[in-house]
Amino acid sequence: MRAVRYHQYGGVETLVVEQVPDPHPGPGEIRVRVAAAGVNPVDWKVRSGAVREVLPVDLPAIPGREAVGVVDETGAGVRGVGVGDRVFGLGGVTGATAELAVLSAWAHAPAAWTDEEAAGAALASVTAMGGLRALGPLRGRTLLIEGAAGGVGSAAVEIAVARGATVIGTASERNHAFLTSLGAVPTTYGTGLAERLAALAPDGVDIALDTAASGSLADLVAIAGDPARVSTIADHANAQRLGVWLANAENDSTLLAEAGELGREGRYTPRVERTYPLEQIAAAHTYAERGHTRGKVVVRL
Repeated sequence: MRAVRYHQYGGVETLVVEQVPDPHPGPGEIRVRVAAAGVNPVDWKVRSGAVREVLPVDLPAIPGREAVGVVDETGAGVRGVGVGDRVFGLGGVTGATAELAVLSAWAHAPAAWTDEEAAGAALASVTAMGGLRALGPLRGRTLLIEGAAGGVGSAAVEIAVARGATVIGTASERNHAFLTSLGAVPTTYGTGLAERLAALAPDGVDIALDTAASGSLADLVAIAGDPARVSTIADHANAQRLGVWLANAENDSTLLAEAGELGREGRYTPRVERTYPLEQIAAAHTYAERGHTRGKVVVRL
């Protein structure tokens, strides 16, 4: 099969498209013929070696954790999915940006989602749901999402709105119309946030989700009034110090199925800013590495 690989840690120049052996699923896993794969911050952080002490990989490695495709092989003990089914899901830290990928968590992809949308759904949705789950019931509560225009942030907006929350999202002004289209009330981040929120939510903010790790976690605790009312998926350094919930992305098929159901109901559509062909994987990583994406970056096979 064709796949992207890097043979050493480093910059985007290490990424090459080459022929590699086909992978096969183990017990409880499936293999898909990949239509598209998502590009996430973890991909370039792992590739660069920046997180090698926490997430070491065997080299050469295939970047990518999430993909959409048609099942063409199933491992022992797999139930509820068969060859020919179109699914989206998650594999290991590496392995998705290839013609064939092994997934350990998956759900059927809504027919309404394009391949590009489904490719960007898995990691964003499970991460967003993990961060929201830590905050308890959402219906009737006012939720602040810091970094609401990114891949996880935009997923969290739609999922929280679908669950009955009033959502205020921070983003740069160029993304305010985008947040409005998702169902959030937009505002800018940074200095003066508490004052802006006082005008937007006179009764106060009940809970807050940080997806940006912009250094604002202490401010979010002050705004929500209790560290137990704040969760972060990004600021590992300050979460423990402040007593804030730290949510990690999990390969959870149940959460993926929930996201897929919201998609079938028309209440969650993964947002994709840019799509690249496989041969432009270096450009895809370069763009994602700059940050400030609106939604997701996807590579199409």
